[in-house]
Amino acid sequence: MKRWLRKMGLNNINWLPPPHMVAATRAVHRRVKLVDLVIEVRDARIPLSSANEDLQPMLCGKRRVIALNKKDLANPNIMHRWIRYFNSCKQECLPINAHSRSSVQKLLDLVELKLKEVITREPTLFVMVVGVPNVGKSAFINSIHQIALSRFPVQEKMKRATVGPLPGVTQDIAGYKIAHLPSIYVLDTPGVLVPSIPDMETGLKLALAGSFKDSVVGEERIVQYLLAVLNTRGTPLHWRHLIGRESEGLHHELGDKPEYNLKDLLPKRRKPPNKSDIYYIEDMISEVQRTLCTTLSEFVGNLEDEGELETLIDQQFEALQTALKIPYKALEARTMVSKKILTLFRTGKLGPFILDDVPDASDPAS
Repeated sequence: MKRWLRKMGLNNINWLPPPHMVAATRAVHRRVKLVDLVIEVRDARIPLSSANEDLQPMLCGKRRVIALNKKDLANPNIMHRWIRYFNSCKQECLPINAHSRSSVQKLLDLVELKLKEVITREPTLFVMVVGVPNVGKSAFINSIHQIALSRFPVQEKMKRATVGPLPGVTQDIAGYKIAHLPSIYVLDTPGVLVPSIPDMETGLKLALAGSFKDSVVGEERIVQYLLAVLNTRGTPLHWRHLIGRESEGLHHELGDKPEYNLKDLLPKRRKPPNKSDIYYIEDMISEVQRTLCTTLSEFVGNLEDEGELETLIDQQFEALQTALKIPYKALEARTMVSKKILTLFRTGKLGPFILDDVPDASDPAS
C-alpha cells in the first residue's frame, strides 16, 4: 500500500491546525496532570490512527479508559480482536455508541470502578475527555449529561457541548459537574489532532473518518485510498449476491430520483424520510456495491502491482459515474462520485469497516 501511495503522488499531508486547536492542546497538556482519570475517545474504525500521539506519553502514567466510539460503524467480527489487543497491552477499552445512553452508562460504570480507590481519599474528582476531531466526543459528553440529570440532583446549570458535522466544533475547555458525594467533574476539551501526521496512510484514514476537512487532501484522493483498501482486501466480493439482480427488482429506478439530498444521510435533526426516500438510498447503495463487485470480479490484473491497481480504480470511478447517473460532461464528475461514496462510507451505508490492522502485541514496535 505504501508503494501505491507514493506512485499516486500521495506522499504527505500538509495540514496546519487552527489556532484554537493549538491553544487547546497546550491547555490539555497542562490539565492532564491534575485529573484523576482520562477518557480517551477514539474512532472504532481506526483504533490506532485516531490516537493523539503527542498525548500518549502523558497518558501512560494516568488512569485511562479508551472509548472506541462509533462501534455501530465498525466491523463487529474484528472488534473483539481489538479488545483482546488492548487487554494484552494492559489497557482498559470499551466499544461504545455515544448516542446510546445504555452504551455510555456501561463506560461510566467502568470509570467509577477505576476511580473506586480514589473516591475514599478525595472529596472532588476530575475526569478529562480527550480525542481527535470528529470521533464523537461532544455527543459522548452530551450523553453523560443526560445520564447525570437522571441520576443526580442538579447542583448547577450544566452546559451542553456543541455537536457539529465539522471537526473541531468544541472550541474551549469547560468543566461539567456530573455527580456529587463525591463531586465528579468532567472536563470537555476540543479535539486535539497531532499537528504532523506520522505517515500518509494514517492521514488518509483520519481523512476518511472526517477528522479534518476533505479539502486538505481532496475528496478524490480520499476515495482512491478507500477503493484501494476495499479492493486489496477483496471486500466487494462479499457483495456477489447483488450481481445479476435486475433493476426491475429494485424498489424503483435510480433515474426516478425523488426530491432527496444525499446530505440528509448525515446526522442531524430532521423529519424521518418517507418510504420513497428510503428506497432511493437503498437502491443507490445496492447499485454502488454491485458496481464495485462487478468491476473487481472482472478484473484480470494483479492487485499487488501499483499500476494495475490504479487502472482498476480508474475503471471503478467510470463505472460508479454511470451507476450514480452522473453526466459524463460534468466537469467535476469524479468529485461528485467521491462525495457520494464518502457520505455512504461515513454513515455506514456501505457496511461496517475497521481500517486499521490489529498489531501483533508481542512486537515491540507496535
